[in-house]
Amino acid sequence: MPLSFLAAASAGLVACGAAWVWARTAAVTEPSADRVVAAVHFGVLATLAMGVLGATHQFTPVITGRPLRSVLLARTTFVVWLAAAWLLPLGIGLEQPGVTAAGGGLALVGLLLLAWNLAAPLSVRGKGAPVTALRLGLVGAAATTLLGTTFVGDRQGHWFALSGHVDLAMGVLGLFAWLGVTYIGVAQKLWPMFMLAHLPGTNRSATVAVWGTWLGAAVLAGGLAHGAPGAEWGGAAVLAVGLGAHLASLWTHLRHRRRKADLHLAFVVTAAAWLVVAAGLALAGALLLPHHYRLGVALVAAAMVACGGWLLEALVGHAHKVVPFIVWSLLRSHGSPSGPSGKPLMFADLYHHGWAAVTYGTVTVGTAALCAGFAASWSMATAAGGVLLAATGVLAAANLSARPLHLRTAVSAGTVVPAAATTQRTETAADRLM
Repeated sequence: MPLSFLAAASAGLVACGAAWVWARTAAVTEPSADRVVAAVHFGVLATLAMGVLGATHQFTPVITGRPLRSVLLARTTFVVWLAAAWLLPLGIGLEQPGVTAAGGGLALVGLLLLAWNLAAPLSVRGKGAPVTALRLGLVGAAATTLLGTTFVGDRQGHWFALSGHVDLAMGVLGLFAWLGVTYIGVAQKLWPMFMLAHLPGTNRSATVAVWGTWLGAAVLAGGLAHGAPGAEWGGAAVLAVGLGAHLASLWTHLRHRRRKADLHLAFVVTAAAWLVVAAGLALAGALLLPHHYRLGVALVAAAMVACGGWLLEALVGHAHKVVPFIVWSLLRSHGSPSGPSGKPLMFADLYHHGWAAVTYGTVTVGTAALCAGFAASWSMATAAGGVLLAATGVLAAANLSARPLHLRTAVSAGTVVPAAATTQRTETAADRLM
């Protein structure tokens, strides 16, 4: 199931990139235009949320030690969320209220299925910051989805006037109280595994990161929705503490890592850098808004793009570790073929490292171009960012699937001899990675 979510996230990123090319002019002249909103939803729902949902289904049983309530529920959640993640932005972009409403309704159904499936494993006591993050992320997902469903209904009924501050409040909830806090929790399990970092004592910064990010996002979103400057600045300060603790936890893992610097490390560090960029842009935008409204709005919009870049860079980077790990297990169950050199098949054999480096470049430069497009009101930069993000989706999907599909076909056809004699060596390497 996680592979299905990640494959769909790649397709969503391609659609997101195409939507930004389509919305390049509107992003400069009218940042709240339907085309821009559609591109944002392709990025958040069809890409980031889809990837985070895949990670949630994969790591919730690992972190809690309890299985999901039902695999069938997970598959149903995938189908429902996939439909919602595409129908909602398509309905908004093409100005089809009925399609938009259908997408919003399906998103609500997907949330209910997700909550029911995760309720059993997340009811476990203890387990520390990762489980707390998954619980809080589920609450944040509920708040974001319910608020979004209300907005969808308003597009048909016009129940109330929606301001840019309310839209921004929903964005803060989605990026930090749901997707961000979930990533922060899952990262506490992924970083030690992929960096071979064993931290001495208790990592208190992880707990501060989870609670600070979630509470800060909730207070900031409430302040934005109700136009309360005190709550806005207070929430932003708490959010900064939470995200700062997340960066401190990363630094601690980097100091204690035993694995040499590699491309995964570049992805993770660059993702963290986007948080710093986002903080600078957001602060500059907030200070300029009362005096230079248009420039302030542009900088705040660029800050939200940088926040999305934090999650996207991390998602793409971790996918280059998680996907080979899952695929390696599947290939072993079909005969565990040897690697290209005849030695035991390793995770690194399952994708091309040169193309992975190119993917790192496209996602990083694409995010930077999109930020520059909003901050400088430069439509060509927005379009370039869209092209590069779409290329990222294509490259990541092709690179992470080509070799596994080839090996699976070769084993099924009997043209590759299973490496039975080297199974023990392969298992030992996997144990060291875990």
